Amino acid sequence: MKAPPARPTRPAHQTATWAVILTGLALFMTSLDNLVVTFALPVIRERLHTGLAGLEWTVNAYTLAFAVLLPTGAALGDRFGRRRLFLLGLGVFTAASAAAALAPSITWLVAARAVQGAGAAVVMPLTLTLLTASVPAARRGAALGIWGAIGGAAVAIGPLVGGAVVQGISWQWIFWLNVPVGLVVLAIARGRLEESRGERRPLDLPGVALVTAGLFGVVLGLVEGPTHGWASPLVGSALAGGVASLIAFVAWERRAPAPMIPPRLFRRPGFAAVNLASLLMGFGMFGSIFLLSQFLQTVQRLSPLEAGVRTLLWTAMPVLLAAPIGRLADRIGGRPLLVTGLACQAVGLLWLAVVSTPTVGYPEVMGAFAISGVGMSLFFVPVAQVVMGTVRPQEQGIASGTNNTLREVGGVLGIAVMGTIFSSLGGYATGATFVAGLRPALLAGAVLLALASLSGLAIPGRRRMASGVAASDAQGEDGVPGPAAA
Repeated sequence: MKAPPARPTRPAHQTATWAVILTGLALFMTSLDNLVVTFALPVIRERLHTGLAGLEWTVNAYTLAFAVLLPTGAALGDRFGRRRLFLLGLGVFTAASAAAALAPSITWLVAARAVQGAGAAVVMPLTLTLLTASVPAARRGAALGIWGAIGGAAVAIGPLVGGAVVQGISWQWIFWLNVPVGLVVLAIARGRLEESRGERRPLDLPGVALVTAGLFGVVLGLVEGPTHGWASPLVGSALAGGVASLIAFVAWERRAPAPMIPPRLFRRPGFAAVNLASLLMGFGMFGSIFLLSQFLQTVQRLSPLEAGVRTLLWTAMPVLLAAPIGRLADRIGGRPLLVTGLACQAVGLLWLAVVSTPTVGYPEVMGAFAISGVGMSLFFVPVAQVVMGTVRPQEQGIASGTNNTLREVGGVLGIAVMGTIFSSLGGYATGATFVAGLRPALLAGAVLLALASLSGLAIPGRRRMASGVAASDAQGEDGVPGPAAA
């Protein structure tokens, strides 16, 4: 049998350029969808005749699926081919975007958002591994810088894009816009991205199932508690089943051959502290933006675009301040910046909780948005450096995935808990009723961000962290001498 003709090899610079463009577009779409829908929530509430619970699930279905499947995405690519899984994940994301745009009911929309999140969980980690494999080492730093800037820009302009599309066209178009971009990337990536594989790692499917069931149960109980009553069988069984599944997840991870979130990492100096800080930061930030985006439109009667523009002072700050904060982190280390940033976010939410009234003017909240934006910058820019500094080089991939997962889980819990506080003490009936629920919810977010700042103090300084990692490297896992001791 005649062998198939060899595939022509393209020049390395062409492969690298196409990798940057294609992975950048995919990253932009999946990152944008994490936030862009938030500014369409008031319109979705009216058009699909849903309440707070429906809005919470519209956001959380995406974030929950994304969070629990994120560590598995890169492992699937390493096993079955990164380009192949990238194309599959992008195809799922694109099809689910079309399904969300066609949603005739909130149930349909929530289901489509969950599938979207699953597709994004495969695509996002593979954008990084495909880019790293396609770009020569000499140009990799610049390519990764572009990759990071694209992800940051998507988060920064998410409110603006969401507001502009909803106001200028319709809420469905925040999903329709993904379809032509996704189809173009799929068509080009098939021929322009090189296939690559990594180490075939075992998949922790029991871990994924347990953490999914656990988080779903807890979030379901929190979301439905104010409506059905905390003593109702639905809420009680959901919370009990969720907590039991999460306990089982922790027990399984301690003995799993290839755990989704390796418990051993939490024995590294500072790793547990920085991840607790990330979890609580996601809690306060996502929960607050979820409610404030609705406050600006529902109570203050701003258009979606006007609401998006006003929050740019918060969400766009990390892009504007990334370079100087990065240089400062190189000089003094990431811990003091991270701790200060979380404290700034706590102050910003406390400020908003104090001044929020149905008629509060924008000048009165500008300072709160600005200090929250500065705080978010001081957190997001150095957090990766801090996480990477707590583990050995060969553990950095799984450490980064764990940190991203826990931050997204924090967002899921933040929307559920702060939404529960809002609905228990307030509601949508009048502006005063909305604010009656908003203020204590923001106060809760501020308290948790303050706790996150305190947890950051447990992160070792650069010298102590480096010596701790070196010592653990010499000792090896679970007391077995490592390579440094040989």
